[in-house]
Amino acid sequence: MSVYKLNGSEALGIEFGSTRIKAVLINNDFETVASGSFDWENKLKNDVWTYDLEDVWSGLQCAFASLNDEVKEKSGEYITTLSSIGFSAMMHGYLPFDENGNQICEFRTWRNTITSQAASDLSTLFNFNIPQRWSIAHLYQAMLNGEEHINNISYLTTLAGYVHWQLTGKKVLGVGEASGMFPIDSNTNDYDAKMISLFDNLPALKGVKWNIKDILPRVLIAGENAGYLTEQGALLLDPSGRLEAGIPLCPPEGDAGTGMVATNSISAKTGNVSAGTSIFSMVVLENKLSRLYEEIDMVTTPTGKPVAMVHCNNCCTDLDYWVRIFTEFASLCSANLTKPQIYDLLYNEALLGDADCGGLVNYNFFSGEPVVHAEDGRPLFMRAQGCKFSLANFFRAQIYSTFSSLKIGMEILENENVKIDCLMGHGGLFKTKYVGQRLMAGALNTPVAVMETAGEGGAWGIAVLAEYLVDGNGASLEEYLNNRVFAKSKKSVVEPDEKDAQGFTEYMRLYKKGLAVEKSAYQSI
Repeated sequence: MSVYKLNGSEALGIEFGSTRIKAVLINNDFETVASGSFDWENKLKNDVWTYDLEDVWSGLQCAFASLNDEVKEKSGEYITTLSSIGFSAMMHGYLPFDENGNQICEFRTWRNTITSQAASDLSTLFNFNIPQRWSIAHLYQAMLNGEEHINNISYLTTLAGYVHWQLTGKKVLGVGEASGMFPIDSNTNDYDAKMISLFDNLPALKGVKWNIKDILPRVLIAGENAGYLTEQGALLLDPSGRLEAGIPLCPPEGDAGTGMVATNSISAKTGNVSAGTSIFSMVVLENKLSRLYEEIDMVTTPTGKPVAMVHCNNCCTDLDYWVRIFTEFASLCSANLTKPQIYDLLYNEALLGDADCGGLVNYNFFSGEPVVHAEDGRPLFMRAQGCKFSLANFFRAQIYSTFSSLKIGMEILENENVKIDCLMGHGGLFKTKYVGQRLMAGALNTPVAVMETAGEGGAWGIAVLAEYLVDGNGASLEEYLNNRVFAKSKKSVVEPDEKDAQGFTEYMRLYKKGLAVEKSAYQSI
């Protein structure tokens, strides 16, 4: 007997995360009807972090098929049509194509720290921080390197933009995602015209066949139509042929933008922290910062408002590896514990540790970390002479390491007197209730909240943006989120604990001093 009546008014959101492709189907009340996923992992090939585009399509199809199977189980039928669709993905990176639509260079992801010269040169040229992972930094670095594919570029996009293009034929991006390709002017919600001109007049561009704006996607804001699912696109998404063409799509966004939507953090003085493979904070600004900071990225909300972003490449990966060790030990002891139970045990044990971790310090760098000027990474755990070496202190240090680099960037916003009412947390770090919230609240000295919807993450957020496309009825996105999406939502808020804040300050003193050892580690090993 079916428990859900499928009616075609549902919205579909799919997000390509760092370790998982997730699909979420929502109804008109923004409730999750069904979900599906596909696990994948980036690969280090020729010193470049990348994903194969073949995996993009096999993963997309598997995620949609698993969602569709759940829909069939609940409703007795498969999806044939939808009200709208949205795609999002890990932000930034580099995906160039020639005039025939052929990929002419491996997909270079956000995780790479191979564009330091280009990022530095462009930041100076624009008087605007250009992070290493941004598309324009990858493009200019490839030009400085004299790479052969440069002259053949006809289109440059991100992963979200690529998938959207293949399914609709439209070369577009949402403004939030576009702001990770090239700086955006929030007055026009388009690429900054002055910086476009400065880039096009660089000596390195003499002789190339294109102008920068000609090869970038067209910029759209939330609520604008971004095309329709083509017949070819429908088959790419659902090879069974059941899914009909003609479904409207919202502008493709990055995971930062969808995280902002999923946590209702798109108004001034709101902010969120996404903590998974990477960790980043997004704070919507009331006023511009006083100057350029290389640790702060200036991006936008899906509606084009300026956002200060602190992006750190490393978050939970190192912690996950340590949990695997404890899982192996539990297995050796014949302990009948699931992986989530082990996570909960270790997280809660961390609360019993000293607020400063008792002289233990951890660096979770699997890759470079631009915020602390580390060009590469080697996971590193250290302890001081006479430290209090306990399981509680050890795992507290693991959790602290996930947001230590973030803290360094957030200190700049504190000094700029940026007001934050509350930070909304989402991502894997917050799966164990309360612990991640409490420790982060103390570390950042700011209330941290988690919504009950945040568990769905960016896939749910892009599904909401897809629904807004067809259901917005002229309301601003802020009004739509406040009055429709989150009108009845519940959240838990944890205020900073004074002892945690003082302890984390002491931990950071040791952490900053030890960064020289971390840099020595990747230079030596």
